[in-house]
Amino acid sequence: MNNLKNLRAISFGIGLIAVIALTVMNIYSLYELRESSIESAKENKRSHIDEFSREVSWHFNFPSREVRKFGDDGVGHFQEYYAQTGKLPTKLRKSLGTVSENRIFSEIYFTPHATDHCIDFMQPMFRYNPDTNEMDRADMVPEVVCDGIGLARSRVQTMIDELRWSNQITYDLHRSMTISLINRSDNTIFGHLNFVIDRDYLVNEYFPEKLEDKFGEADESGIVVWLIDDVFTNIIGSSDPTYDFNWREIDIRQRFPDLPENWILYAKFIDSPTIAASNASWIRNLLVLGTAVFALFGALIFMYITSKRERELAQRQAGFLANVTHELKTPLAAMQAAGENISDGRVTDGNRLKTYGNHIYNESIRLRKMIDKLLDIARFDAGTSNTIQRAPQKLDEMARQFFRDHYNYVTSKGFRFTLASDTNIPLAMVDSDHIETILSNLVENALKYSTDTKEIHIGIRQKDNHVSLHVRDRGVGIPKRAQKQIFEKFYRIEDTLTARTKGHGLGLSIVQNLVTLNGGRIDVESKPGQGSTFIVSFPVFLESTQTDKKSESTPRKKSRKMTGESEYAE
Repeated sequence: MNNLKNLRAISFGIGLIAVIALTVMNIYSLYELRESSIESAKENKRSHIDEFSREVSWHFNFPSREVRKFGDDGVGHFQEYYAQTGKLPTKLRKSLGTVSENRIFSEIYFTPHATDHCIDFMQPMFRYNPDTNEMDRADMVPEVVCDGIGLARSRVQTMIDELRWSNQITYDLHRSMTISLINRSDNTIFGHLNFVIDRDYLVNEYFPEKLEDKFGEADESGIVVWLIDDVFTNIIGSSDPTYDFNWREIDIRQRFPDLPENWILYAKFIDSPTIAASNASWIRNLLVLGTAVFALFGALIFMYITSKRERELAQRQAGFLANVTHELKTPLAAMQAAGENISDGRVTDGNRLKTYGNHIYNESIRLRKMIDKLLDIARFDAGTSNTIQRAPQKLDEMARQFFRDHYNYVTSKGFRFTLASDTNIPLAMVDSDHIETILSNLVENALKYSTDTKEIHIGIRQKDNHVSLHVRDRGVGIPKRAQKQIFEKFYRIEDTLTARTKGHGLGLSIVQNLVTLNGGRIDVESKPGQGSTFIVSFPVFLESTQTDKKSESTPRKKSRKMTGESEYAE
């Protein structure tokens, strides 16, 4: 039996560990799936930002591509043509005309590297005229052009031996872009083309439209993007102006390739429909998994507790069978021995015959009570005990009748037997035979489990809409831990007195079943060493409340305590 108990505990532990492991694994898988979905959505947004930055770079680098298409030898031809005519070649001017159609650049200037109009205004500086497709000499050159060309001169001059291409782009922040034309055959600088950037167009039209077209409203796309000038900390454009920029909430920081370093894209992720759906799926799956795990845990615990209770019940039943077999054999053996002595004619004296007869009678009564208890339990288990005969009854009168009938028997055991009742006790709807059985079992328990102080008291009281029977003793009492189990079949408290006391663990189970059938409830108040009080309560039969209004108008008085010595002694 111990091996089976250990095996059951081990199996239960393995089952719990398996459930916990599966739960953790499923939660981790769901979490990874959710994170993967969210990260995939964010990665998609990052690719959109990267794609956007490349599209913008493509527009800004358009002039460089127009110049680069002439190849490395093209700059040498431009230089020869300019030396001969003082003008740029037609095909280069045609390319500049194409560039001028791009609204990003408002003006185009050219200066040979050998001259510097910004230092000596008598030296030539040319401005492209889109109407004539000519490079007109510029008299007034904007400061932004001089700054851009000056920056390009110093930068390209220091890097001339390291440059790989025939043109080199130099940005002057957000103001201008300068393309330096380099003759790769002899590493000389032919000149500089300066493209003035139209900032108003970029800030007010180009970037707002581009950002809105690419990303749309943040609530739908799940991302809001800002273009920030890091030097001046200005917001150049935003994909959704309803969202305010906050440095602490930024998720992505993206620079433009080959554009001014101070222009940077900042982005913030918000709950897009995709991410919201992923979160909702995560929560829904967790709820379903939690419910399933809770049900599985409950089933495992229920099976473990049930198997444990069944094992305990089997042990009680085994003990009950051994006990009841002995209990049945004892009165039968006594009756058999007495009957044999009488039938053999060994007993002829009248007094002895009466003694033997009383002995046979008492043992038969004892045997009948044991059989009645077994039959009651069998009927309860079979569900055939519901056919009861309930009727309005006066519980105080029934208790008095029980007291009279059992007074001599109880006092013969050395007990002080008393009864007390409130006056004007109302009717209760109960089965009278069941009340007799209930009182008999409770008094019998009190007789069995009382030691030095031998006292049994029956009380009848009314409280609110209930009538209650109290059976109190001064016996050994019931431990707190066992008070909920004493009404179970075959349960007996394991102690020295119980081991010496005959019983089957059925009496209180029968009492509870009968009380329940009559619509009542039973409670116990007990302390070890101080005795026990069983309280059986039944609802008042409501029709009886109208029969005695007089009693309600006068204060209820307690009746005098009744004892057998004063009223019922024979």
